[in-house]
Amino acid sequence: MSDQIKFIVDNLNKEPFKKNYNLITFDSLEPMQLLQVLNDVLAEIDPKQVVDIREEMPEQTAKRMLSLLGILKYKPPGNATDMSTFRQGLVIGSKPVIYPVLHWLLQRTNELKKRAYLARFLIKLEVPSEFLQDETVADTNKQYEELMEAFKTLHKECEQLKTSGFSTAEIRRDINAMEEEKDQLIKRVERLKKRVETVQNHQQMLKIARQLRVEKEREEFLAQQKQEQKNQLFHAVQRLQRVQNQLKSMRHAAADAKPESLMKRLEEEIKFNSYMVTEKFPKELENKKKELHFLQKVVSEPAMGHSDLLELESKINEINTEINQLIEKKMMRNEPIEGNLSLYRQQASIISRKKEAKAEELQDAKEKLTSLEKEVSVKTNQTRELDGTEVLKGDEFKRYVSKLRSKSTVFKKKHQIIAEFKAEFGLLQRTEELLKQHDENIKHQLQTTEEKKGISGFSYTQEELQRVSALKSEVDEMKGQTLDDMSEMVKKLNSLVLEKKSALAPVIKELRQLRQKCQELTQECDEKKSQYDSCAAGLESNRSKLEQEVRGLREECLQEESKYHYTNCMIKDLEVQLRRATDEMKAYVSSDQQEKRKAIREQYTKNITEQENLGKKLREKQKAVRESHGPNMKQVKMWHDFEQLMECKKQCFLKQQSQTSVGQNSPGKSEVISVQQPEAGVEVTFLSSSFPFRPRLPQVPEKADQPGVPGRGPGR
Repeated sequence: MSDQIKFIVDNLNKEPFKKNYNLITFDSLEPMQLLQVLNDVLAEIDPKQVVDIREEMPEQTAKRMLSLLGILKYKPPGNATDMSTFRQGLVIGSKPVIYPVLHWLLQRTNELKKRAYLARFLIKLEVPSEFLQDETVADTNKQYEELMEAFKTLHKECEQLKTSGFSTAEIRRDINAMEEEKDQLIKRVERLKKRVETVQNHQQMLKIARQLRVEKEREEFLAQQKQEQKNQLFHAVQRLQRVQNQLKSMRHAAADAKPESLMKRLEEEIKFNSYMVTEKFPKELENKKKELHFLQKVVSEPAMGHSDLLELESKINEINTEINQLIEKKMMRNEPIEGNLSLYRQQASIISRKKEAKAEELQDAKEKLTSLEKEVSVKTNQTRELDGTEVLKGDEFKRYVSKLRSKSTVFKKKHQIIAEFKAEFGLLQRTEELLKQHDENIKHQLQTTEEKKGISGFSYTQEELQRVSALKSEVDEMKGQTLDDMSEMVKKLNSLVLEKKSALAPVIKELRQLRQKCQELTQECDEKKSQYDSCAAGLESNRSKLEQEVRGLREECLQEESKYHYTNCMIKDLEVQLRRATDEMKAYVSSDQQEKRKAIREQYTKNITEQENLGKKLREKQKAVRESHGPNMKQVKMWHDFEQLMECKKQCFLKQQSQTSVGQNSPGKSEVISVQQPEAGVEVTFLSSSFPFRPRLPQVPEKADQPGVPGRGPGR
């Protein structure tokens, strides 16, 4: 526990909480402060939880926190029986409940943030089935589900991109490589343009190539359109077959229908609808109104405290005692008529409950039937689209329907028996529980009063007798009321049936005439359809033959066009070559010197002579450089030696100047030092007083114009 508290305190002192707690101050927090800390942690995970607990009711805070912890999939320690203690501890702010929650939240804050963010978009709103019957509500619900699925896919893609490891450097490298490829392609296009510009009539050829490309694209588009039209025609034929099959089945069903069966169905629907309108829906509406009125009263009243709750409990106890006293007085009267009626009332209430249960079952069965019919229609459409055939037609379908009817009758009987048993069992179980509770309360009160009065056991026997008589009287009253209501309902239904029969008589006559017309039209339709099928088959065969011929002619046309273009290009190329050859011959044979100079042969001979002269000059320069290379290297060596000698002289002069004073040396005297190198032809003279020198170098022939040879120019 101490490690847990230490972990909580360390995390609360960090970003983004910054609470500045230590173990003592955190352990000494009050329950409200501890709940506020828990709320702050939850608000960091889900920003919607930013609330001041002092301004909120404790039940609301507990409900809000429990809902968020349920979304975050927090499992409290202990069994399922400890959930009530966990809720109470969360409302009170007990430390053994809140410390584990804080420890669990602070361990996985980032994961829980992600889960809370996804919960805002992925928790589905449950819409009741009654509202989904409305088209607008169903459409919006469908759009809501589609958007939820789209959000799931986008979030998965986003997470994959985050974890895929794509870096901006790699993307930039790819972009640079693509730009380089683009530049290379642009250069290639420019080169091709330059090559094409030299060819005669290149604009016309480009125009023809462009037209050829456009025509090929148009041909592909037309072929695609043709395929789409074929598919549409195939689907239209399948749709026509489905509609014709549906028409046949509808006609067959209308031919088998009888007025007696229609009347029975209508009577059953009228009975069911009248019961729903007159009895079930008004009762449900009254119950809803009572609930609404009660809830409005609760909302309109101010918030109640503990003292108000105690007052209400005392009032409830007083009213219960008054009710018990009135029941005792009524039982003391001991009226035998009411006792007989109570049994009938009980039976009538049981019958009415059974009736309501059956009506609900019938409503559920109708809803199931509509949903199953929709599924059947969807499945039949899918099978038709896949196979293009109908399922179970004619006699096979009749046999299948007869088997299903026999099985459905047996199933309905068994299901009805089971439902009756279940309803009776539920009613008996519920009445047993209520009576046991009521009996225990009354027994407890009577035992206390009898013990006070000193007559224990007397009320038990008297209560049993009065209870039996009261139940009998209530049942008798309810039975009389239900019998009157049933007689009135039977009269109303008989009158409605007579009205419907009189109204349906002319409709049945018209229906017979329409059946005859329908049979005649079906015969005509079958004849026309056979004619249409034969005609369509002949046209289809002719069309396929013509298409094959057209395809062969197009291929021949394309081959001839390609041959024509190839030969035309070759002829133009040969013409250009012939024109160049004739021009060259004219220029070479002509007596005019200017035209001869324009000839390609003269130009090539001129270039050859120029290159030969240039080669001779370069060879002469190479020979001169080889001859002057040795003396020039000697001269460089002499200059290095001369530089060393001058450095040595400088050092000697500085030493002599530091040893002797400046006044000892007379200005007129000078010291001459001469250095001679006869093998190099160099003579240098130095004057020590003023340190002048006159170098005499050998006379080297100047060849500064030659490349790579050092001469005696101004730079040396």
